[in-house]
Amino acid sequence: MDTHVVNIDNRERVSVTEVADVESFNEEIILLSLKNGGLIIRGEKLHIQKLDLEEGRVLITGSIGSAVYTEKKDRQDKGFLKKILK
Repeated sequence: MDTHVVNIDNRERVSVTEVADVESFNEEIILLSLKNGGLIIRGEKLHIQKLDLEEGRVLITGSIGSAVYTEKKDRQDKGFLKKILK
């Protein structure tokens, strides 16, 4: 299993390692595909400041409300976006 690091700094910056892809993003939600599952970042005025998929790193700024993991099988479900945007 690949390991990753999620660092939330003062609810204003999030850095994540082992990022495989950014599935979707807007100012309220960012869906990250990690090598071993998914990660949903919710908040306000979210922006992707740095993205390096070769290194597997992302830096997100804004007002961070939550970070929630999803299982790998959920990401492949056709209703994935519908489920999390409820």
